[in-house]
Amino acid sequence: MAAGVVRDAERPPGQAAGRDGRRRAVIYKRNKIYHTDVTVNGVRYRQSLGTGNWQEAQRRQKELIASILEGKAAPPAGRGSFANLPLEDALDEFVQGRVGRVSERTTQIDRERAKVLKRILGKTLVRKIDAATIRTYQEKRKAEGVSGRTINLEVTLIRQILKRAKRWSVIADEVENLPENRNAVGRVLTREQKLLLFQTASSKPEWEVAYCAAVVAVNTTCRKVELLNLRWSDVDLFERVLFVRRSKTEAGHRAIPLNDEAMAAFSRLRRRAEALGGGAPEHFVFPTCEHGAVDFTKPQKGFRTSWRSLVKAAGKTAGREAAWAVLHAGGRIGAAKAAWKRAAGAFAGFRFHDLRHQSITEMAEAGVPEAAMQSIAGHLSKKMLDHYSHVRMAAKRQAVQALGGGLIVAEPEGERATGKVN
Repeated sequence: MAAGVVRDAERPPGQAAGRDGRRRAVIYKRNKIYHTDVTVNGVRYRQSLGTGNWQEAQRRQKELIASILEGKAAPPAGRGSFANLPLEDALDEFVQGRVGRVSERTTQIDRERAKVLKRILGKTLVRKIDAATIRTYQEKRKAEGVSGRTINLEVTLIRQILKRAKRWSVIADEVENLPENRNAVGRVLTREQKLLLFQTASSKPEWEVAYCAAVVAVNTTCRKVELLNLRWSDVDLFERVLFVRRSKTEAGHRAIPLNDEAMAAFSRLRRRAEALGGGAPEHFVFPTCEHGAVDFTKPQKGFRTSWRSLVKAAGKTAGREAAWAVLHAGGRIGAAKAAWKRAAGAFAGFRFHDLRHQSITEMAEAGVPEAAMQSIAGHLSKKMLDHYSHVRMAAKRQAVQALGGGLIVAEPEGERATGKVN
């Protein structure tokens, strides 16, 4: 059939193309592909059927009409409609429209997630986003090493955009969240591993900012987002107090006393800022630096590159020392390799956020009360509080073992008292 020729579609049983305009369906061909023009209950749908085969085009049109009648079809996107916007423009409009109706922190998080979505899907029209598009996005983010939890939160923003465009219901059943690891509280290094990590971090000038940030984090329980949003007006070096005004939750806003190590780190950062022409109260403690130019009015995006490099270097050092110890003791090469792998494995995947768990765990082991821990660390979930209470009990058990002094001989396991009194 020639391009542009209109052909009446085969009507589903019981459906007449009435003159009242409530239901009408035609199929036409354009550039060798069949398209449909369907009107149901006064609403007009025009779209490609994605095939050049007449029988297949009829079948797909029937499916479209059925989905419209069931309320599962996306409404038509007119010129200038929200659904017809590129995702990058739709995200800007959506986030800006929520300002004043959601918290400032929520707006900030939305903008951070929108940056990633724009980078990967920014030019895609909202009406073109389907389940396959979202699955491709999930796979790409997984390949970048992003956690399932983070990817799911980013997809939530896509879902909100599609809901506003009245297109989410069409694909909702085909989109699945990625598995999330919600059981891990966090990793903690031994004292020796911790010292090696910070010795490594202090060994190179290019790691100095990440090193100082890590020292502050492990001595204050601060999250990365809290450090990145610190301004010098939030750091009182005379009263030795840090004020957290931007956090993950409202409960994270708090005042934290600074110990000697945290003070030393802030002093070093202060000297660096003043040497570069910064240090004003409104300036960020961790300013952005792009192409060698420091902008104190914008916060640094993160410490990921430096942090991963120094953690990897610490793992290599630990592995080398462990392997050498085995060889020095007369061990075989195989045993030395195994020792290297075990020692280096303790550092593999150690995140900057794990420094927060490191400091809270050390407080729990020292017997710090839960109320004081909450005051310093901000919000702690019930799961985390339960975890740290077990840490405190384990530390107490280890402490009381030192009290024994051969005062009584322990009975064999099978002969211990049952608790019954004769």
